[in-house]
Amino acid sequence: MMKLKQPLKKEKRLGDNARIHIQNTDIDVLTMDETVALTERYILANEPLHLIGINADKINELNDSPEMKEIVNSCGIINADGASVILASRFLKQPLPERVAGIDLMERLIQLSSEKGYRVYLLGAKEEVVRKTAEVYRDRYPKLNLVGVHNGYFKEEDWESIAELLKESKAQIVFVGITSPLKEYLVEYLQSQGLTCVFMGVGGSFDVISGNIPRAPLWMQKANLEWLFRMVQEPKRLMKRYLIGNTRFVASVLKERIHGRN
Repeated sequence: MMKLKQPLKKEKRLGDNARIHIQNTDIDVLTMDETVALTERYILANEPLHLIGINADKINELNDSPEMKEIVNSCGIINADGASVILASRFLKQPLPERVAGIDLMERLIQLSSEKGYRVYLLGAKEEVVRKTAEVYRDRYPKLNLVGVHNGYFKEEDWESIAELLKESKAQIVFVGITSPLKEYLVEYLQSQGLTCVFMGVGGSFDVISGNIPRAPLWMQKANLEWLFRMVQEPKRLMKRYLIGNTRFVASVLKERIHGRN
């Protein structure tokens, strides 16, 4: 199990939005538009931000790890990136306004950066995937100020050099396409090195943007069935996560409804 390299500081909250509490984690009551606007406030204020999206799997993970729970709850923005979390919030009578899907939020922030000139860095995935993602975004947004691209295949002893690369790039938004929980520990380390940019974990979004993996049809997204499409695409990797993990999450939510918070 990984350990935090530095004591965590709770990030400054620039928004005055409400938060709810489900399964040992805080979640911001934010729409997509509100999330984009609040993220821009961090950029303009040059305040560090770990923007994190949570789903049932992430909540199960943080309930197994005190350190992961500490990381998640210290983040300045905690979005509900999972239909199961939205449904759970309604069941627990703390309804969230909508799902803020990570890949869609990334697209919105890329668009914002293109319009405002914010400096963007892509970090993660295989070399050919992240470079293809950069190519797609350069074609889609010719004015995008993309200041760096680096694959996600490096070791912990390389983290210091990654921090130096990011400092030299003067990136304002870093999209991190690395698997959890390594991604969260990496972001916390980078912040401990004095980087004040926005860090956003984007999971497998680089694979989708680059065309390496297809995204669910729009009707499945709207029907909250994107998880099913993903599971069919990668059954070996995701079958256990979705079937067993979601069952565990549902059981925990039922318990919370009956007995209250843990």
